[in-house]
Amino acid sequence: MGFSLISSYSFWFLLLCILAGAVYAGLLYFHEKDNDFSLLTTRVLAILRGTTITILAFLLLSPLLKSTSRYTEKPIVLLAIDNSGSIILGKDSSFYKNEFMNKYRKLAEDLSKKYDVQAYTFGDKFSRGKGSAFTEKQTNMESIFNEIRDSYSNRNLAALILASDGIYNQGTDPLYVSDNAPYSIYTIAMGDTVQQKDIKIARVNYNRIAFLGNDFPVEITITAFKCAGSQSKISVSSGDQQFYNENFSIGQPTFSHTFITKLTASKTGIQRYRIAVPAIPGEISTANNFQEIFVEVLDSRQKILLLQASPHPDVAALKQAIEKNRNYSVDNFMLSDFNGSIASYSLVILHQIPSVNDVGFQVTNQLKTIQVPVLYIIGSQSNIPAYNSLMAGLQIPPSLSSFNDATSILNPDFSLFSPGPEIEHMIPEFPPLSVPFSQYKPGTASQVLLYQKIGAVNTRIPLILFNQGVDRKSATITGEGIWRWRLANYAKAGNQQTFDELFTKIIQYLAVKEDKSQFRIILKNSFTENEVVEIDAELYNDSYQLVNEPEVNIVITDDNKNIFPYAFTRTSNAYYLNAGSLPPGEYSYKATTAFAGKAFQKTGMFTLMALNVESMNTVANHVLLNNMATSHKGKMLYPDQMDDIAKLLAARDDIKTLAYTQKRYTDLVSFLPVLLLLLGLLSAEWFIRKRNGSY
Repeated sequence: MGFSLISSYSFWFLLLCILAGAVYAGLLYFHEKDNDFSLLTTRVLAILRGTTITILAFLLLSPLLKSTSRYTEKPIVLLAIDNSGSIILGKDSSFYKNEFMNKYRKLAEDLSKKYDVQAYTFGDKFSRGKGSAFTEKQTNMESIFNEIRDSYSNRNLAALILASDGIYNQGTDPLYVSDNAPYSIYTIAMGDTVQQKDIKIARVNYNRIAFLGNDFPVEITITAFKCAGSQSKISVSSGDQQFYNENFSIGQPTFSHTFITKLTASKTGIQRYRIAVPAIPGEISTANNFQEIFVEVLDSRQKILLLQASPHPDVAALKQAIEKNRNYSVDNFMLSDFNGSIASYSLVILHQIPSVNDVGFQVTNQLKTIQVPVLYIIGSQSNIPAYNSLMAGLQIPPSLSSFNDATSILNPDFSLFSPGPEIEHMIPEFPPLSVPFSQYKPGTASQVLLYQKIGAVNTRIPLILFNQGVDRKSATITGEGIWRWRLANYAKAGNQQTFDELFTKIIQYLAVKEDKSQFRIILKNSFTENEVVEIDAELYNDSYQLVNEPEVNIVITDDNKNIFPYAFTRTSNAYYLNAGSLPPGEYSYKATTAFAGKAFQKTGMFTLMALNVESMNTVANHVLLNNMATSHKGKMLYPDQMDDIAKLLAARDDIKTLAYTQKRYTDLVSFLPVLLLLLGLLSAEWFIRKRNGSY
């Protein structure tokens, strides 16, 4: 490492600094002939003070200390091995677990003598390590190149050696992700490219949600290879009960057939169904002969009442958007035709009701006594004074019944739900709504989703507003013409997805039933077997403030009655549990705690679904590995050629150790040795003066 001083001033100024130090020391110690010190002591003190003043004066020139360091970096070679279960599905499973891994570790040791070797494994996650147990349930090759981009940019990365069967079932196509990689790629082709004898469940299409008493379809695709002349049977069962079975013959060496059946949702909760075909003698794998699916059966759809003062295209647009969500059913009536009760509905939508022609007392009177959420849509037929009397969180003072065209501005501070980037992008593209011209007065409990933009003027006038009242939630759309939004969405994107998503979120917020319980358990209904089971818990005091003083315990029970007790960990104001990975199956739980003399208990269920994607494809994709290698100055090799990799790398002229020079500039005034030197000079001068009886 070398050091040098640089300054923006000429170093002739150093002479002035020395002169300043000499003059200062001379005036201090030699202007009087009679002093308390001997001549030698006086000269030493003058030198110390002069040196101090010289250094301080020099520091005023803002000098920089330039340090130059040189270091070398060996070429980096990354080893990445596929840790997914597809590697050991074939007849060579023992070879890959033993001989192959021994040769792979030896390769890593040999390369380490000349290169900086970093070893990784990949599957459904990417991690460090030279060993591989081939146990992961999915293969994501994209993670390799993401890690290289994040961790090895601007490094002396020479080559990636990738050992895999070329099968991936998660993430982006590795050929696309690695397209611009500036390093060489060598691949070790694992697995077998010959299609073996096998029958499997290739695909199952089904509804994840069904409603009690309804039939739901299940579509099952069976494929078979080299099984011609065999007889087989497909079955669908749950526990000991079989719901469907059908015999079939395999007439061709390559066979594929889709079976369609209907199952009945006979009880609520998460229902587990097993789809299976029996094993055929000699087939390569039986792990793909069955698949389990989980269907959540709900008691009923949430019913939504849509009332209109008169026919309007807004109503059709709303109805179509809401019914895209299978959790909702819409009853649509003209106000004059409705004589029922709104108590059976989860949400009431009133389009231009109260109306100037019919206030709709039979509905508004019910709203005053029944706590059903309401969405009001105001238009040219709305009776504004009657609307104001409903205390919906917005007052619109009477005007001359004039209307403006107003486009939409998203309120960035809206917090009731997240609109999402697609909705945020589309909102400025929506055509204007026809809104009443007036000075709107939102309530204190209101939140605005969209403001009005009138002409080129951004206003703080609500276009879509939500209100949380004492007994109900409500929302108001202050203009008519939302049907144009749906058409604009189609013109812009070729579908109405963004419009439908916006109103689905509005409906979901209004129609959801609020949980008023003081003890709550929060978790997903289903997990996959490669996920950890994470559970949150919340405890509220009588003022509905979060507390976490008491301990919260939970007991998880699997379908074999095995019990797993856990205690939650406290967070800042709630509770969290990481139960780790659990085997596939159905689980029930019971969480308990006690607070302020009251005992609380919550029960529920969740499922862990088995992942069989690795067994779906047993044929290695060596074409992918070869294309990846040849497009990056590399080569695909087979396991028995693994030792050649070191020779191939050694023959490369572009793989070499790099030397780097690094320059750093440090302000001399912040350089610690300079500070210590100044302290030493001043301390020495003070000590000599003190020793000679002076100050």
